[in-house]
Amino acid sequence: MGSRSGSRLRAFGVGLSLAVIGCSAEPESAAVPEPGPEAPLVVYAVSEPLRSFADRIGGAAVEVHFPIPDDVADPAFWSPDPETVAAYQAADLVLRNGGGYAAWVDRASLREARLVDTSAAFRERAIPLEAAVTHAHGPQGDHSHAGVATTFWLDGDLAREQARAVMQALVEARPDEATAFRERHAALDAKLAELDEGLAKATARLQGAGVLYSHPVYQYFDRRYGLGGRSLHWEPDAHPGEAEWQRLDAWLEEAPASVMIWEDTPEPETALRLRALGIGVIVVEPGGRTRDRDFLDVLEGNLSRLSE
Repeated sequence: MGSRSGSRLRAFGVGLSLAVIGCSAEPESAAVPEPGPEAPLVVYAVSEPLRSFADRIGGAAVEVHFPIPDDVADPAFWSPDPETVAAYQAADLVLRNGGGYAAWVDRASLREARLVDTSAAFRERAIPLEAAVTHAHGPQGDHSHAGVATTFWLDGDLAREQARAVMQALVEARPDEATAFRERHAALDAKLAELDEGLAKATARLQGAGVLYSHPVYQYFDRRYGLGGRSLHWEPDAHPGEAEWQRLDAWLEEAPASVMIWEDTPEPETALRLRALGIGVIVVEPGGRTRDRDFLDVLEGNLSRLSE
């Protein structure tokens, strides 16, 4: 009896050991991999202000592009090559300026659902252009300023509206990043408001002083800061012809002027001749393209020069 009981116990022990070994030998269930980071949202812009806004608001969650060639002075009249158009077509979002700026967008068969008109909310505040004047910007050839003025971002309030439109588009496209987008937009909005206030103070001394603009791109700047200026069609890298100087003389007989605002530093001979007429020169960059500088840096530079 004892012998049989011992045998049964030994058999039970061996079976238990095998069961334990069998259990420990079972393969562990495969670990579920952690989801990787979501690919950045690919955004293409048609101007430097929009690129800058998207980059500042989007952070690492957004990959922003504004692939304008170095030899293009004014993005408003740029027509990209087929490869660049294809890149815009493949983007998750395309930020457009509105008002006819970068008109190639309307001909490029871009997906409507991914187009963001950043000026849609203030379309009724657009400034119509009284007449179309045709002239040239270097290799871009002839073009005309017609329709409505489109450098909305030179009005600090409208720039903030455009930045808000960019933020809303990013939130809709990537809602999981909404909190971060809104926080970064708040910081950008505060900075734009600060610069707008600074520009208002800096331009206050020019009100009533007689302001001329070298180019018809300052309509929103002029309205925002109450300057009442008049626009010529002079290029900073070219000498105005005598007919243009005679035109300026006629304007000065009608109303004196003490300053001309330029897109870039004019030729020294032009600046000297203006000073001989009692007209100072101030560079206020429009900012449609900034050549490797952030748009807010351009505004800071404009503010600095206007404050001098």
